Amino acid sequence: MKKHFSLTTTLPYVNAAPHIGFALEIVQADVIARFQRQRGFDVFFNTGTDEHGVKIYRKAIEEKKEPQSYVDEHAAKFDELKKSLNLSYDSFIRTTDPHHVKAAQEFWMRCNDAGDIYKKFYKVKYCSGCELEKTESELVDGKCPIHPNLAIELIEEENYFFKFSKYQQPLLDLYEKRPDFVVPDFRLNEIRSFVAQGLDDFSISRLKSKMPWGVPVPGDETHVMYVWFDALVNYLSCLGWPDKKYASWWPSVQFAGKDNLRQQSAMWQAMLLSAKIEPSRQIVIHGFITSDGAKMSKSLGNVVDPFVLVNKYGADALRYFLLRHVHPFEDSDFTLERFNAAYTADLANGLGNLVSRTTNMLEKYAEGKFTRNETIGDVERGPVNVAIASYRYDEALKHLWQLIDDSNALIDVKAPWKMAKEGNKELPPLLDELANRVLDIATLLEPFMPSSSEKIIAAFKTPVKKIEPLFPRIAPDDRTP
Repeated sequence: MKKHFSLTTTLPYVNAAPHIGFALEIVQADVIARFQRQRGFDVFFNTGTDEHGVKIYRKAIEEKKEPQSYVDEHAAKFDELKKSLNLSYDSFIRTTDPHHVKAAQEFWMRCNDAGDIYKKFYKVKYCSGCELEKTESELVDGKCPIHPNLAIELIEEENYFFKFSKYQQPLLDLYEKRPDFVVPDFRLNEIRSFVAQGLDDFSISRLKSKMPWGVPVPGDETHVMYVWFDALVNYLSCLGWPDKKYASWWPSVQFAGKDNLRQQSAMWQAMLLSAKIEPSRQIVIHGFITSDGAKMSKSLGNVVDPFVLVNKYGADALRYFLLRHVHPFEDSDFTLERFNAAYTADLANGLGNLVSRTTNMLEKYAEGKFTRNETIGDVERGPVNVAIASYRYDEALKHLWQLIDDSNALIDVKAPWKMAKEGNKELPPLLDELANRVLDIATLLEPFMPSSSEKIIAAFKTPVKKIEPLFPRIAPDDRTP
C-alpha cells in the first residue's frame, strides 16, 4: 500500500485577481507534490480560496454585488491557475463550501468544549489588509508595515475570544521537540521568540450587524466567525474532517508567505491543540516577491499578472524563473529585465539549445537511434533530491543547469559534425551519452517544468527527429511590458 503525503498552500483572498506572489507559493508546493509522486507516495495537494471577512464584504459592496456572487466570480479566476501554470493539485476548497462551513462550526464547538472560547468587550487597532489586530510596537509611523497604504482602524465591540495565552508553553514545547517544524530555521527562531514574549488571547468573531459575511457562530446568531478562525480550518475540512478518513492524510505540510508565519505556526497550532488534533507536519515559509524593493501587493497596485507572462513565454518559463531565480526563503525582486535575461540565457540558449542540437544530431548521424540506459546515476539524482527535500528549488535547478551547460560544452569540444565527416567511431557512443544525459535531465526536471519534461521525453522516442524549439526566441520589441 502506498504511503500518504498531503500538502496545502494558504488560501488567497478573492478581493483581487491572482498575482505572481501567490503563483510563487503554489508552484513551490506543486514541485513537492510532483516530487513525492515520483517517490511513490499517494499525494493529496490542496489549494483554494478564502472567501469570508471584511475585505471581501467591502469589495463586494463597492462593486454593488452580493458577496456570494462576488466570490463565485473571483474564485474561478484562481482555479484557472491550474491550467495556466500546469499545476497538479487534487483539491480546490472554497471557504463558502457547505462542508467547510460545517467543519468550521464543529471545530469551534470542540474549542469551546475545551474551555478555550469566551466573550469580552475589547478595543483594538486593526489592519484590514492583514485582517489582524496590531499592537503599537508592530506599527511604523502609525501604519501597518505590510499595508502602509491602509489606515489602521479602531474596533470597539463585544467579541468571542480564543485562549491563545493558554498555549504558550505547549507551543514552545512543540518547537523544541521538532526543530524542523518551521522552515527555514530563522523563521522558527522568529516564531519561538514571538511566543516566548507572551501571548494575548485573540478575537475570533465579529458582530453580524456590522459584518454579516462569515460563518455563523454556533449557538449565537448575532456573531459570525472571524475570518482567520474559519479559514484555517480548511486544512482539515479539505481532507474530509471531521470524518475519520481525514486521519490517513493528516498531518499536512503547509506552504505560506512570511506574513502568515504567526497564523500558521502559532495561532493554528494552538487551535489544533485545543481541538485535540495533532499539529501540522511542517510549515514552509517563503519570502515576498518585491518590485523595486517594495512588497508586491494588490492593495499597492504593483503586482505582476502571471497569466500575462504565461501567455507570452509559456508556463514552464515562469515556473523556472520562480524556482531558480527567486530565493525560496528570502525576498527577491522581480523585473522584466531579469526574467527576459533568464529566459534567453538559461532556457533558449541553455536547455532548448541542448535538446535541439542533440535531436538534430541523432537524426542526421544516427538514423534517429540510440541506446537508452534507464538508470539515472546518483551523481545526478542525489544532489537534486537532497535539494528538493530541503525546499531548495534554486539549488536543485542550479545542479541541473550545470549538467546542461556541461553537455553543451561537451558538444562544442567534441564537435560531432566533424566526427561524422571523419567517420570517427567514437561518434555513436558520444551521441548515446548525450541522449541519455538529456533524458536524465528531463526526468529530473519533471517536478519543476512538467511540460518541457514531457516534450523532451516524447522527442526521444525512436526514430528521433529534430525537435521544434522548446523556448522560441522573443525579439526585444515583442516582450511583455
